[in-house]
Amino acid sequence: MSDTPRKPRVGLFVTCLVDLFRPSVGFAAVKLLEDAGCAVEVPAAQTCCGQPAYNSGDRADTKTIAAQVIRAFAGFDYVVAPSGSCAAMIHAHYPRLFEGEPDMAKQAEDLAGRTHELVSFLTDVLGVTGVAAKLEGSYTYHDSCSGLREMKVKAQPRALLNSVARLERREMPESEVCCGFGGTFCVKYPDISNAMVERKAANIEGSGADLLLAGDLGCLLNMAGKLKRRGAATKARHVAEVLAGMTDTPAIGEPKG
Repeated sequence: MSDTPRKPRVGLFVTCLVDLFRPSVGFAAVKLLEDAGCAVEVPAAQTCCGQPAYNSGDRADTKTIAAQVIRAFAGFDYVVAPSGSCAAMIHAHYPRLFEGEPDMAKQAEDLAGRTHELVSFLTDVLGVTGVAAKLEGSYTYHDSCSGLREMKVKAQPRALLNSVARLERREMPESEVCCGFGGTFCVKYPDISNAMVERKAANIEGSGADLLLAGDLGCLLNMAGKLKRRGAATKARHVAEVLAGMTDTPAIGEPKG
């Protein structure tokens, strides 16, 4: 028998936005997890986490989607998402969906207990304290609502970013305030959403940082779009890309090639 410890088997929940708009975040997540000693798989049967339907009050379709996700990620030691929002949907809201349905509720609770946001998983579960990446410049960090309030992600990304050689942190005012994206919120209340992201963009620019980093692609797409319309020099990236040293691709919202 081999004395080599078994690697934790991790199912990567890619997320819709990463799949459709920023696959490099998924590849960065795989690299970080494998560098930390995990065996990573990406189940082909995974779908959306169901959050848009859930936020719109469509519980029936949300339950159908959640059941599919539960089946797709059965058997993994952990499920990890490069998104506090999607991780929170599974971790905090799936069990509530199936109240009164004992069998499904048990499965939802089991999956919830195994589901983590990427950076908090690296630090809090695997004990990662640093990375080997290097990046010249400065960054400011946006704490996304779900990641911060539902998954308790705050210090973890900053701790790992402290280990990135030659990268300086410049905290912006109101880093914990919503950017105005909020999933379907920005569609239902566009004027309020625009005012929120306008204020956020001003705080980002005021920090003087070269880069805006966050752990949720929805927030980043929203803020990157506003920064670009303002003519700001600040570029946006997902925190996983920087931690993995995968910053050769254009920044979010920048033309490819």
